[in-house]
Order: sequence, then structure tokens, then C-alpha cells
Amino acid sequence: MHDDITDIFVRLLNECGTTDVAESEFKRMISDDDELRNRYNQWCHDNGSSFRKGFLDFCEEYLDNKNSIWESLTDYDE
Repeated sequence: MHDDITDIFVRLLNECGTTDVAESEFKRMISDDDELRNRYNQWCHDNGSSFRKGFLDFCEEYLDNKNSIWESLTDYDE
């Protein structure tokens, strides 16, 4: 697997539709793939997140940023 770990996060969010489903799928993925689990663990360490909450922390920030973009576009239209 050569995808950047955050690309995997975004792909799961887009495919699954909700953070709950995406998180469940990601947990399944890291339980089946030692390399992915190690990369995720390193990502969590590098970003100051816990292994348990790192994916959800990313999702929250990603979705907040995405909403901010839409809000700024809406503000421009008014």
C-alpha cells in the first residue's frame, strides 16, 4: 500500500458517507494489515493524536475545513 495515510482516510470518508462507518472500516483495515497499522501508528505519533482517536481527530478537522470552504463560498455569493 503506497497511498498516503490521509488519502486513505479521505477515500474512506467519501466511500462510507459517515465517520462511524468509515472508522469501522478503517479499524478493520488496520487489524488486517500490519504495514497500514504501523503507518497509522506513526501518523498518530507525528500528529499528536492517540492511536485510538487519531482517525476521528483527522475526520473532525477534515470535515470542519471542508465546511469552512463551503461557508466562505456562500458568504461570497451574498
